[in-house]
Amino acid sequence: MPRCSEHLHCCLYFTANALARNIGKLADAAFQEIGLSPSHAFMLQLVNEQPGITQKELAEYLSLAPSTLTRFADRLVYRGYVERDQKGKVVRIYPTSEGKALKQPIEKAWTRLYKDYSAILGEQPGIALTRLIDQANRHLEDLG
Repeated sequence: MPRCSEHLHCCLYFTANALARNIGKLADAAFQEIGLSPSHAFMLQLVNEQPGITQKELAEYLSLAPSTLTRFADRLVYRGYVERDQKGKVVRIYPTSEGKALKQPIEKAWTRLYKDYSAILGEQPGIALTRLIDQANRHLEDLG
């Protein structure tokens, strides 16, 4: 680790977590009016785009442990936005009409989040940062 007077700000672990907390605050604000967390909204968006997607596929897309994905699905089932269909060990998730009705509000919230962080970071720096973080994450996943 490089030497600097602010050790925490030279540490990828610290700065990545701090960034996640800060972008999380912006995301929570963007999704507050539709009453979903950003993670639940992303899951519902995927279900709306791919009706019948398996829980395993959702867990992979969202980089979530299967148990976490199950809790997310439970919450969306409870709220009436999705329903499960289980055949053997395969669980498929389908949107309900209530879940489909949230398609536009979810897209609006994602657009708001993009505009909010672009206003702070600048649009091109935000795009570049997103690509860099995604690339780093993919490299780290390949090691795991």
